[in-house]
Amino acid sequence: MTPDLPELLDAASVVTLPMRVRFRGVTAREAVLLHGPSGWAEWAPFVEYDDADAARWLAAAVEAGWGRLPSPVRGAVGVNATVPAVPAEQVGSVLARYDVTRTAKIKVAERGQTLADDLARVTEVRRVLGPGARLRVDANGAWSQDDALEALRTLAPLGLEYAEQPCATVEELAALRVALARAGVDVPVAADESVRRAEDPLRVAREHAADLVVVKVAPLGGVARAVEIVQECGLPAVVSSALDTSVGLAVGVRLAAALPDLDHDCGLGTAALLAADVVADPLVPRAGGLTTDRADAAREAVDPALLTAHRSDPERETWWRERLTRAFAHLSGI
Repeated sequence: MTPDLPELLDAASVVTLPMRVRFRGVTAREAVLLHGPSGWAEWAPFVEYDDADAARWLAAAVEAGWGRLPSPVRGAVGVNATVPAVPAEQVGSVLARYDVTRTAKIKVAERGQTLADDLARVTEVRRVLGPGARLRVDANGAWSQDDALEALRTLAPLGLEYAEQPCATVEELAALRVALARAGVDVPVAADESVRRAEDPLRVAREHAADLVVVKVAPLGGVARAVEIVQECGLPAVVSSALDTSVGLAVGVRLAAALPDLDHDCGLGTAALLAADVVADPLVPRAGGLTTDRADAAREAVDPALLTAHRSDPERETWWRERLTRAFAHLSGI
């Protein structure tokens, strides 16, 4: 069931949540919480995304709030810690917020930083978590092919599970995989933006541009569509978040729980990066994982007092409501 625009606007609460550390260039996360007959949903496309992109995120929110999510095939999923592009001396305090010791994703290639900064950060994560931890790095497409080869050759001795979106384009990813193999650098390549922001999310598989795919509920238009994409790609998948509140993370858990195969820990622990949330008991991992029971409970536990406490200022609320109106006009094409 697709609600009409007045129903969506009536169901919407716009919030601004402070971050503990700068992440993806932001220090506060804005989100729209929507209360539908199937439960709470979240709509929070990043501000730089156009209305067509935002409509896919809205389709995902409509599925969660007004539709039915696929049934889970597992009751719990493993979760990685996420380390922003902080100085190495801050790594320990970031990791201390996670009840996770098995897997960590480390942001690299931050604008204004150097490969030496990345090396120091990844080295410190390895020191803190120990030799048995799985470390993955995420460049968000910021490296050129040559820079990616140099960087991964430098970081590979620290033991990398994979490199997420080291280059921006599918062509570069495919060429990088060949270059890594020729150089004897054993680092698998994961595609994120080349899947979630692509008109053709299956292209990375057809062109052998990735060893695995990173999927996120909102950018792909919902849980059901994300499951279809993973199945059609035929590649191992990692489920990740888009810096969501606990409501959005809960739906991400449901995606991870619905995939037939899930061999990697998922990037669903980012509530630890928020200094505030919309539920009193944020959906942070316990003993390295999240359960579907906790996720479903989080979607029922949105606190009206927290929505009020973190309500966006009138100017930002108007901006989001106008954006919602524009995105709604694109829904029929999703």
